[in-house]
Amino acid sequence: MIDFKSLTMDELCERICKNKNTLIVYHVRSDADAVGSAFALREILIAMGIPALCVCADEVPDRLRFLTDSAQGSVVIEDGMELDHDRVISVDSASPTQLGSLYQKLCRDMDVMIDHHGTGTPYADNYIDPDAAATGEIIYTLGKRLVERGALSAIPKRALMCIYAAICSDTGSFRFANVTPTTFRIAAELLEAGVQGDEVCRALYESKSAKQVRAEGEAARRLLLHDGGRIASVTFPYTSKFSLALSDEHLETIIDVPRSIYGVEVAFCVKQPEQDNKFRVSMRSAGEVDVAAICAKFGGGGHTRAAGCTIEAHHIDDVEEMLVDIIKKAISK
Repeated sequence: MIDFKSLTMDELCERICKNKNTLIVYHVRSDADAVGSAFALREILIAMGIPALCVCADEVPDRLRFLTDSAQGSVVIEDGMELDHDRVISVDSASPTQLGSLYQKLCRDMDVMIDHHGTGTPYADNYIDPDAAATGEIIYTLGKRLVERGALSAIPKRALMCIYAAICSDTGSFRFANVTPTTFRIAAELLEAGVQGDEVCRALYESKSAKQVRAEGEAARRLLLHDGGRIASVTFPYTSKFSLALSDEHLETIIDVPRSIYGVEVAFCVKQPEQDNKFRVSMRSAGEVDVAAICAKFGGGGHTRAAGCTIEAHHIDDVEEMLVDIIKKAISK
């Protein structure tokens, strides 16, 4: 097993400052922290005169295009595409499986991973800060340190906007338990620097597609409560996805349906992306239950109160029943 090095912020700055053609990779089924952090880092590198390109195994979701449209087109590497890069930096990706098919293509050139998840599988020398509410916080701290060192004249305006979106998204618009005084201080500095926070929030939360709303409606219809209302679950089989003509990106917010129910301590959704026996689980905790520990049993991970995994089973109902049993035991401890 390779013993990867944990980097200090100064060591991370030294790595970043090396003038090498850079690919910035982030996890599949990307959220605003992944996309925002990646594109903020891209802006910082380019401002330092370092060529950089963001890549992912999935295309940027339509709802997050406001973070990328004027900066870069597609992030997907087509088969046979030649890439002129000297190193790869990953952001917001706790384990190699989260990078999907790109990990095997890019792992040999992986220089450093930057992340904030408390559980995962390091796959490169890394800077990991589980106390950061979002990877965007780390990118902001990195940018400030680069300015202090004279390697960067100022953090680019677009990077600041991307960082605000990353933090806003991973904190649920500053509502989640991962918010710290540092989070608010960074947010204040971003607003003072000219970021239009209201516009970012509108793009993140008030610009849903009709299909995304239909997905949330179907999730509400399939909502079940267990254990006296302490557990809420939603199953979303492939048949529902197909009948409503939905793609995976339309299902990213359905976890908000069970987690919003009053009195629920643990909420989860089970999605069936394809017609096979692989089911994708998203889990949220409103209390003391460590959902990252539960998801780790199935090779997943994340944060204490927000985690995910993939489970193979005969039927989606089997996954739901199994998880309810495990969560009941975790609640009763």
